[in-house]
Amino acid sequence: MSSIYNFDKQISREGTDSVKYDLRKDIFGTQNVIPMWVADMDFATPDFILDAIRQRADKEILGYSYRGEMLMKAIREWLIKRHNWTTKTDWYLFTPGVVPALNLAVLAYTQPGDEVIVQPPVYFPFYSAVKDHGRKLICNPLKIEQGKYFFDLEDLKNKINKKTKLLILCSPHNPVGRVWHKEELVELMNICLENNILVVSDEIHSDLVFEPNKHIPLASVSEEISDHCITFMAPSKTFNTAGLFTSEVIIKDEKLRQQFSKQIDALHIGWCNVFGNVALQSAYEMGESWLTQMLNYVSNNISYTYKYLEENLPDISFQRPEATYLLWLNFQKTKMDDDEIWKMLINDAGVGLNKGLQFGKEGKGYMRMNVACPRDTLENALNNISNTLKLEQDANNLL
Repeated sequence: MSSIYNFDKQISREGTDSVKYDLRKDIFGTQNVIPMWVADMDFATPDFILDAIRQRADKEILGYSYRGEMLMKAIREWLIKRHNWTTKTDWYLFTPGVVPALNLAVLAYTQPGDEVIVQPPVYFPFYSAVKDHGRKLICNPLKIEQGKYFFDLEDLKNKINKKTKLLILCSPHNPVGRVWHKEELVELMNICLENNILVVSDEIHSDLVFEPNKHIPLASVSEEISDHCITFMAPSKTFNTAGLFTSEVIIKDEKLRQQFSKQIDALHIGWCNVFGNVALQSAYEMGESWLTQMLNYVSNNISYTYKYLEENLPDISFQRPEATYLLWLNFQKTKMDDDEIWKMLINDAGVGLNKGLQFGKEGKGYMRMNVACPRDTLENALNNISNTLKLEQDANNLL
């Protein structure tokens, strides 16, 4: 019988060297904010993962380890069950996180001066992964139609030239929450294939998809596409294990796999985190029931937020995300500029969000909110924002 998990439980993270909580003063200038920014959850890491880590710790020695057959099997079976994607275990490589993998991909598949395309507004490490290595960043912004984001394929075609070597895809998309349809992926890849552009697909949010949406791994779309893309995944966002820095890279094409592996070896980062291995394996072997319950809770948080804004803060809105626990809040109707929004949220409402401009200039007038938290936390944050904006509106009406 499956366990019933309590996502309302408040867990103190202060004093644990938590980036989300213990760096509030560095990020926001004050400790007195409800932190709803960095993408980890305020839910307990699942008990089956913690139990597996404790059992491994009881072995008393934490020496060098390798990734065994059972771990590989767990990944393979998870991909079949969750994403209908059949892979081979010799396609797998491992990195200490998806962000390092992004940087490794740029180093492996491009040369200084080559052009790399990203699709803003997008997860900000995409930008640094390109620029920090002397590559030229090309932005192909998503377009908005009736509040929903889509690929701008005409703009993409116009920006491609002989120096364009790589496109970094965010799938599902952070921060806008899109789950790309098969037809959209095929159209995008047709352009990339025609121009010999390799696609790196960051699919770290692939397990955080709300029904009836369905994540489609890019490499599963066709044999031709699978030979021209590489895939990044991890259990870290899904099961709240980001601090274990363990992610998988899936590359079918042997030449591409060797190029990536060469970068891992050159930097000597291929060895594994003992507890990261244990967490990954136990998550994929035992995580389905917990994941179903967590997604249901987060979905209800999203619905609660949507209704609350509609009833109390009509000048703030968002397109319901198809995936992720991140809301892309549109503040443009408030007529406040980004600095005013930021200062209001921190100094008056006591709520810490991500600035939309972190994700590119297309994020102007937006803020990103993490709602993977107990409902009490969410209610307090929304009430604080509502009360603050109402006070400001009342003050303006008196002028």
